[in-house]
Amino acid sequence: MLDYRFQDTAALQLLGLIPIILLMIWWTAGRTKQIINAQIAPRIAGYLMRSVSTRKRKLKLVLQCLSLLFFVVALARPQSGEGKQKAKSEGLEIMIVLDVSNSMLAEDARPSRLDLAKKELSRFLDTLGGDKVGLVAFAGSAILLSPLTSDKSALKMYMESLTPDAVTTQGTDFKKAISEAMNALQRGGLENDDTRQLTKVIVIASDGEETEKGGLDAARKAADAGIRIFTLGFGTEQGGQIPVRDHVGNLVGYKKEKNGQPVVSRSTGEALKQLAEAGRGTYQHVTFGGDAIRQLRASIDNLQKAQFDTMEVSHYNEHYQTFLFIGLILALSELFLGERKGEGRIWKGRFEVAVD
Repeated sequence: MLDYRFQDTAALQLLGLIPIILLMIWWTAGRTKQIINAQIAPRIAGYLMRSVSTRKRKLKLVLQCLSLLFFVVALARPQSGEGKQKAKSEGLEIMIVLDVSNSMLAEDARPSRLDLAKKELSRFLDTLGGDKVGLVAFAGSAILLSPLTSDKSALKMYMESLTPDAVTTQGTDFKKAISEAMNALQRGGLENDDTRQLTKVIVIASDGEETEKGGLDAARKAADAGIRIFTLGFGTEQGGQIPVRDHVGNLVGYKKEKNGQPVVSRSTGEALKQLAEAGRGTYQHVTFGGDAIRQLRASIDNLQKAQFDTMEVSHYNEHYQTFLFIGLILALSELFLGERKGEGRIWKGRFEVAVD
C-alpha cells in the first residue's frame, strides 16, 4: 500500500474502529466470564465450555479485523500510476436571471427597461445554438421558470410573458436570484468529470437597484463553485418615472413617494459591475441598437476557449476492486468458520459423551 495514493483519505480514519472493536470484545469476554462464574458451578461451567475452541475464536477475530481493514482501504480508493489527458468541451450551460421588479418598468430605456431586456435576451438566445439555457425571474424573491433546456422557443415564450406579477415580493435581491440560479445549474446540469468540462454561466439582466444585501457574497460563492457571472445593465443615470397602467395597458399615472413626489428610478450600473467582478465575469450596459449582446457572447466564448485549451486532467489506475475482493473472501471465511472443537468430550445433561 506504500505505492498507492488514496482518493478519499478521510475514509482511512475508519481504521480507528479496529482497536475500539478489539477493546469492546475483550471487555465483553471478561464480563461474560464473570457472569458465568457467578451463576454456574465451576465444574458444570467447565463442561459447558469444553467444546468451545479458543483457537477458532481468536482466528475468527483476526479474520474480522482483517476484512474490516481491507474494506476500509477499498473505500479509500487506492490508486497508482498517473496519466494526463485533455478534457473535451461539452458546450455551455447558462441560467438567465431577469429582473422583473417595478423599477424595470421605467421608460428611460425604450420601450421600457423590461421590454428592452426581453428583446436583447431573445437576441442572445439566438446565438447559442444547442447550448442549454434556463430562466429565473426575480425581484425581492426569485423563482425558477425553466430548468436547463435546449428549447429556445419555449424560453422566449416564458420570457415574453414576464411582468412584475411573476414574483410575490418586490425589491431587488441579487442574493436570492444567484442562489436560485446556482441550484438550478447544479441540480439540472451535467457533472464535470475527468474527460468532460462544462462552462457554467449566470447572466443577470437588471437595472442594478439593489435593495437587499448579500449579492456579492453569493457571487463569490458561485465563482468558487466554477460558475461565472455576467451582468447586463438597463436604464440611465438620469433615470425615469415608473408608470402605472390599468388592466388594458392605458397609462393612468406614475408611482409616487409617500410625500406625493414621483418615484424616479436611476441606474448607475455600479452594483452590477461589482457583481460581475466578484463573479469573475464582465458587465455590459445595454442600449437600443448597441453591441452589448455581441460583447457578452464574445466574453463567454473567450472564457470557454481558455477553459478548454488549458484544461488537462490527471487520471489514475483504480485498485479498490482487489482490496474489496480480499475483504469479501476474509469475511466469508470468518462467517463459515465455527467456534466448536472438532473432537473431544461434550456435556449432554447428566452424561459425558465421547465425540468420534
